[in-house]
Amino acid sequence: MTRDNATSRALGAAGCMVAMSALTETAAGAETGHGTPAAGWSLAAALLGFFMVTLDAVIVNVALPNIRQELAGGITGLQWVVDGYTLMFAALLLSAGSLSDRIGARRAFGAGLVLFTLASAACGLAPSLTALVAARFVQGTAAAAMMPASMALVTHAYPDPARRARAVALWSLGGVAASTSGPLLGGVLSVVSWRLIFFVNLPAGAVALLLLARVMPSPRHSAPFDWAGQAAAVAAMGGLTYGAIEAGSAGITAPGVVAALAVAAAGLAVFVVLQARGKHPMLPLSLFRSRTVSVAVATGFAFMVGYYGLPFVMSLYLQQLRGLSALDTGIVFLPMMLTGAVLTPFVARLTGRFGARALIVTGLAAMTAGLAVMALLPSPAPVPVLSALMIATGLAGPLVMPPVMALLLRAVPARRAGVASGVFNTSRQVGGALAVAVFGALLADRATFVHGLRVSLLIAAAVALAAAAVSILLRPGR
Repeated sequence: MTRDNATSRALGAAGCMVAMSALTETAAGAETGHGTPAAGWSLAAALLGFFMVTLDAVIVNVALPNIRQELAGGITGLQWVVDGYTLMFAALLLSAGSLSDRIGARRAFGAGLVLFTLASAACGLAPSLTALVAARFVQGTAAAAMMPASMALVTHAYPDPARRARAVALWSLGGVAASTSGPLLGGVLSVVSWRLIFFVNLPAGAVALLLLARVMPSPRHSAPFDWAGQAAAVAAMGGLTYGAIEAGSAGITAPGVVAALAVAAAGLAVFVVLQARGKHPMLPLSLFRSRTVSVAVATGFAFMVGYYGLPFVMSLYLQQLRGLSALDTGIVFLPMMLTGAVLTPFVARLTGRFGARALIVTGLAAMTAGLAVMALLPSPAPVPVLSALMIATGLAGPLVMPPVMALLLRAVPARRAGVASGVFNTSRQVGGALAVAVFGALLADRATFVHGLRVSLLIAAAVALAAAAVSILLRPGR
């Protein structure tokens, strides 16, 4: 097998690993394998579940001003509406794979799906911002259970590698559809009520459960669960996110903020020790001996700072300061999202011609330029100009994530591919959560909102630029 062919196969496999919006690379040329009817039900249920999980990460941004108007509360509450979901998703994702192995993918996916649907109903019925945030925490927990189980369902249903690759390509379309349609769908539903962005999960969840009922029980495997490591991870990530969010309103020296950051530091220290000495660590530190793995994880984190941070800050800016409706805001984001979807089918071919490193650096450079120019534009810049500049971030999606994931999969043994992808996805979710936390803190004071917006975009641009520089260390394999 040539290196070009190896990379093309890795690109195909990468699509199954990247959670949320960047799982689009394997959609090119996808067709279904002629598997058994039961396999088709498994794929349909997994695809719909993946769609729901991804949609709830992106659809909420354009509805934030409407939520604030009805439920009151400040920018801090809106940050938790977004980060409550992302935080639990990231914190529990590594352990969720072990849970799926222990109780079976079908059972884990079903339990997560039921919990996700009920939590969505609770979000839609929330009488207060506090209740909404609490329901979002539950949603994130359920999403973490569903994500690895959905991939396991596809893996078990298609044992043949060729048919599995085609099934994975179709599975990834759930993320593509959700990422592309999320902002616009959120704007359309918010015209009636922001609560509909959560209620839409109820019929989707019911259909997914009906599909799952036709799926055969999944095999179970004895898989160790790192309870201590999981607790330390939740403490570290929760403390850091809470401290960053509350610093915006209370100040960095506030006792609660200092205590939260201290908990985060202690949790991180305990987590590292446990992972270094534990018999069954949820995050094997030996993975980071590979330069490719380290760079890939850092790139995933940096990419999501801009990719999650931009919609959060611009949704608030366009609606609160420029007077756009939720629907108009969704339309502004549409070129950015469609650009990634249109470019995706050509990623494998571009990688074969120019090499993975070239695409990654180009994508991150485009993101850097787009974010920096947006930050430096005068305040009355036309909205169509802002929409056009967002395309640079949309370009970064297919140019960065598929090649990075392909290189990551090539850099680790096949038996550790699942763990490596879990680490990568976790780093991405952490990047998104911290972006919302930090940028929201900068936007907390309405009097300095525009200044905070500029600083947020410049931070995201600086992080993307640093990732581009680090990505040069990657091998230029085609």
